[in-house]
Amino acid sequence: MLWAQQFDKFVWLDSNPETLGKNQNYSNFDSVLAIGLEQELRCNYKNAFNQLKEFQTKTNDYIFGYLGYDLKNNIEKLQSVNLDNLGFSDLYFFQPKKIFFFKDNLLEIRYLSGYLNEIEKDLEAINSQDEMLDTPKNLEQHDVKIRKRITKKQYFKKLNNILEHIHRGNIYEVNFCQEFYSKNTTIDPLQVYQKLNAISTPPFASFLKIDHQFLLSASPERFVKKQGIQIISQPIKGTAKRLINSIDDKRNASLLEQDLKERAENIMIVDLVRNDLSKTAIKGSVQVEELCKVYSFKQVHQLISTVVSKVEKETNPVDIIESLFPMGSMTGAPKISAMKIIEQEEETKRGLYSGAVGYFTPENDFDFNVVIRSILYNKKQKYISFSVGSAITVKSNPKSEYQECLLKAIAMKKALKS
Repeated sequence: MLWAQQFDKFVWLDSNPETLGKNQNYSNFDSVLAIGLEQELRCNYKNAFNQLKEFQTKTNDYIFGYLGYDLKNNIEKLQSVNLDNLGFSDLYFFQPKKIFFFKDNLLEIRYLSGYLNEIEKDLEAINSQDEMLDTPKNLEQHDVKIRKRITKKQYFKKLNNILEHIHRGNIYEVNFCQEFYSKNTTIDPLQVYQKLNAISTPPFASFLKIDHQFLLSASPERFVKKQGIQIISQPIKGTAKRLINSIDDKRNASLLEQDLKERAENIMIVDLVRNDLSKTAIKGSVQVEELCKVYSFKQVHQLISTVVSKVEKETNPVDIIESLFPMGSMTGAPKISAMKIIEQEEETKRGLYSGAVGYFTPENDFDFNVVIRSILYNKKQKYISFSVGSAITVKSNPKSEYQECLLKAIAMKKALKS
């Protein structure tokens, strides 16, 4: 990946199979590097999904990119007027000139026909670099001074506002997020990403560079995958801290699995996902494959459910994504009411955070993560941002929700320290 830094646009997706070994039932590769710009689509939310449909159909090849959270405004009559210091487009995809697929110690190279004569030269250049995933050892990383966008006092006030909505029956669950940020700060994005990935080793990690804008993601969550006619969504809801003592750690995982509040959070989102999947599914094909299963990551235990469906072969892949977007795990239920409350109570435009990064294949398949546990960086503005949140329900304790946010922020804070 060091070699890829010379390109203005590239994406690295990593499932970390060698360290995690879980949640990999539906993975097509261990990692992939897509570089070089052949053509691109960059737009705001207006008519975005139709533009993506046209671009994906016309290209008929691998395209990589992201869906920003604020595409919600294309789907429903909503708006996004909160502060935005990052400036990511609402949607971005590109057709790469060169793709490297890594799977089981094998490398598959896929170049567009006009660049096949560059393979040998590129491999020589890559071999002359340090090994692709070695952490750079000579780069000095200074501590980044992190600030909270919302004070603790403000957080509790906003949470009580949300709880009032719940008690009045306006909403059942809201995913409420807060931003941590740093101004006038310069970092080495690759170094920070490698530290973040090493801290968390998640199954849906990604490093995205679009000119001066970067995503450094250690996401544990899949949004949605299409494999033939099968659709797979794996929402996360429910979090518990990892503990050093193995006996205590197992007990904590067991307590999470049995926690009625955490299970209720997850089940509400599973119901929402089932409903969203049914919009494009063959009748009777929506099934819950796993319900509230504990998956253990380096930092936290998580409750993950797997919901699947089948679609007709001719169903457009972009229509499937649009019917599910934004993902229920990052909004709440009912979804539209939740998104209105999120816009009202949060201070920052979500942008790429709680959106999705992934790819489409020439066969009309796709796979996208959920952009959480991620650092966003605008190099030109010298602005760093990461956000964390939790699901608020009628049983929520404001102090516990605040602590859950701080727990989720640990990995990003560690990655930004020297």
